[in-house]
Amino acid sequence: QVRDRLKQQVVEMTEKFPGFKPGLAILQVGNRDDSNLYINMKLKAAAEIGISANHIKLPNTATEADVLKCIASLNADPAVHGFIVQLPLDSDKPINTEKITNAVAPEKDVDGLSSINAGKLSRGDLGDCFIPCTPKGCMELIRQTGVQVAGKRAVVIGRSKIVGAPMHDLLLWNNATVTTCHSKTSTLAEEVGKADILVVAAGRAEMVKGEWIKPGAIVIDCGINHVPDSTKASGKRVVGDVAYTSAKEKASFITPVPGGVGPMTVAMLMQSTVESAQRFLEKFQPGKWTIQYNQLTLKMPVPSDIEISQSCTPKPIGQVAKEVGLFPDEVELYGQTKAKVQLSVLNRLKNQPDGKYVVVTGITPTPLGEGKSTTTVGLVQALGAHLHQNVFACVRQPSQGPTFGIKGGAAGGGYCQVVPMEEFNLHLTGDIHAITAANNLVAAAIDARIFHELTQSDQALYNRLVPSVNGVRKFSDIQIRRLQKLGINKTDPMALTKEEVNSFVRLDIDPSTITWQRVLDTNDRFLRKITIGQSPTEKGFTRTAQFDITVSSEIMAVLALADGLDDMKKRFGRMVVASSKKGQPVTADDLGVTGALAVLMKDAIKPNLMQTLEGTPVFVHAGPFANIAHGNSSVLADKIALKLVGKDGFVVTEAGFGADIGMEKFFNIKCRYSGLRPHVVVLVATVRALKMHGGGPAVTAGVPLPKEYTEENLQLVAKGCSNLNKQIQNARMFGVPVVVAVNAFKTDTKAELALVVQHAKEAGAFDAVECTHWAEGGKGALALAQAVQRASQAPSNFRFLYNVELPVIDKIRLIAQQVYGARDIELLPEAQEKVALYTKQGFGNMPVCMAKTHLSLSHDPEQKGAPTGFVLPIRDIRASVGAGFLYPLVGTMSTMPGLPTRPCFYDIDLDPVSGGVNGLF
Repeated sequence: QVRDRLKQQVVEMTEKFPGFKPGLAILQVGNRDDSNLYINMKLKAAAEIGISANHIKLPNTATEADVLKCIASLNADPAVHGFIVQLPLDSDKPINTEKITNAVAPEKDVDGLSSINAGKLSRGDLGDCFIPCTPKGCMELIRQTGVQVAGKRAVVIGRSKIVGAPMHDLLLWNNATVTTCHSKTSTLAEEVGKADILVVAAGRAEMVKGEWIKPGAIVIDCGINHVPDSTKASGKRVVGDVAYTSAKEKASFITPVPGGVGPMTVAMLMQSTVESAQRFLEKFQPGKWTIQYNQLTLKMPVPSDIEISQSCTPKPIGQVAKEVGLFPDEVELYGQTKAKVQLSVLNRLKNQPDGKYVVVTGITPTPLGEGKSTTTVGLVQALGAHLHQNVFACVRQPSQGPTFGIKGGAAGGGYCQVVPMEEFNLHLTGDIHAITAANNLVAAAIDARIFHELTQSDQALYNRLVPSVNGVRKFSDIQIRRLQKLGINKTDPMALTKEEVNSFVRLDIDPSTITWQRVLDTNDRFLRKITIGQSPTEKGFTRTAQFDITVSSEIMAVLALADGLDDMKKRFGRMVVASSKKGQPVTADDLGVTGALAVLMKDAIKPNLMQTLEGTPVFVHAGPFANIAHGNSSVLADKIALKLVGKDGFVVTEAGFGADIGMEKFFNIKCRYSGLRPHVVVLVATVRALKMHGGGPAVTAGVPLPKEYTEENLQLVAKGCSNLNKQIQNARMFGVPVVVAVNAFKTDTKAELALVVQHAKEAGAFDAVECTHWAEGGKGALALAQAVQRASQAPSNFRFLYNVELPVIDKIRLIAQQVYGARDIELLPEAQEKVALYTKQGFGNMPVCMAKTHLSLSHDPEQKGAPTGFVLPIRDIRASVGAGFLYPLVGTMSTMPGLPTRPCFYDIDLDPVSGGVNGLF
């Protein structure tokens, strides 16, 4: 009856919450036959009822720490509603059983063995605890007799924590008068004779005699004992603690052994699991996070960003991780405010549907930026803290170069920030430092290899590359791959011919073709061109080289596009660093450095978890340049976030620079490699930028804005909307609905803002809304969040702009004409040579990543609005083969910024009292 009732309840649950199932976990240590038998009974019952049961079996070598770690994981798993530890623990190591049972979360302790549940039972909190399954089953059997428990005299024989003691409490709180007897009770027969209800759990065969029992009593026998019986094949039979044959003549109801209490115990375990699942559903809606949001205390005028950030007390990051459904063993804490997330979460959630994917981009900006990061944070705060949607922001990690240079931080601004912003803007968890180390290891390997090849014979090189250890030479795995690449199918180092040795040891790098540069995460203009190798120990081998900023390294682009550790390692191996004198590409794998790079980057590949001012979760991961790279945060962060938010949630990511650069690369490169398809584009526009595009004076960082930007000028705004119209067209070209976010500044007038909204709608935007999130936090982006929700339900017919199989020139031309508005392209001689070279080397079928100014749709930063009819000059083309794209260079640009006359670091210092960071980021 119990099982049928539970089966029906599970059916009703799954009908109400599709995809939901009560979950039971059984943790076993060792391999005892009796435990295996009991567990199989439980698994069978669970399957019959419709409970999802998981049997976790640890070896008998498991330590107490191993068991506790497993328990912690199961405690954190929202799919597990009931959780039991099968006793006894069959381990070779000493394990404290009470410590183990108390480690089980009380709300999942369906065995009712934890001290918390026992304590609640003893004080009568029956509706707020789990009762051990055997006493609960006994009570159900007593109820089935129809006899009222209240007022009856009950005797319990046995005082164990599993049966006797909780049975006493259960009868007491059901208003029976209860006596507990045990092995030391001197008047046992007398006490038994008084019992209207007798429960026996002494563990002694047939100790209670039939003649002791009060006529008409209810007898519940919990004992399982083996006694000799020569008539049985096993030589023994199972009996209870009560002499059944004589007792059944006196009792009105009696449970047989076997077949009485045992099956009820299993049934009650199932009932407690279903009850736990029901409690879970009452408290947590499946797929819906329960998050503690932070209340903002808004001030006017709005304080500095760092003042706002430091006035907020972030939640412990472990709490944020728990709120979004991450397990403790999936999170690596870096202090109280940041953590790394293990990639294993993707495998755990592989069957979870993805949420809605939103990309934030912008019109062509002024040098001051138009607030994409601020809008990204404001939007997620609105969706999460105000509309109570599951939502994640996925943003890039900023480089320390611009942070200390001219740009300052990139954590958002005003009341829309990732916090703590000083942690976000500085070292974070060291990912950029790992990239610096990995990049410079490759650079060192290139020059060292050239030096050694210049100064050693083939045999000397071979002896050092494949040394004899204890008289045995052996190729490493990476050397086997090089041999295979050369077409040498040999694994015995002694079997190579002289010609094969020569091919193997000599990369024969042409120094003039080296494209791999050293990097540093500091703006240092004097490293843009340097001479290396001037020490006498380098024997005259010098060459001209340069330093780039770390975030321009191909390793950063690989980190951002990889979909796992194995994929990252393969991409590292494919990175082309130079060409040989015969024109063959030389890769990191040829240098033998691939495995070392993977080791240096093994932690950097894990996304970093932080939070916004209002307590919504943020992944901060990767920060590739938006000119020579694709300017988007990592594929892995987006994929994990999309699984965590669930099918009704939102993931909001940001693409660098304007829609013509960051958004185009997001679609054509990032989405092509990730396989993800966006639902909505949010296009950020400002009155200030539109006035600039309408012919307003130049906007310069650090210089007060001219009056045209602080006074109403509808004519300038209307004229500048040509850029807005073009960027809306660019987004719609990819088949995705566009919502325009008009980021309002205090100098904007209502008429100007209304004009922008009107123009955006007329240009084909799904919707356009005014936003005040910088000053009001998520509340100021509510209209934007609601528009994004509506747009996410609209059809999204996403498509790429080009097929990668097209010739390189055709792909460049399509971007120039369709996205920028150019009439045509012009390839300068160096670019023409590279097209031929890369096509010959087999790299022609990769996406194209245009490196051009972000201050204009054209190649000329002075051309504002939406210029047309221009010819786009391509001065050179380079290859990021590991990352997986070619990047044409449009005009001139530096990959190592310099410091301005008054850098941002003038305003950054330690607080003499708190020791925290003061300053303007």
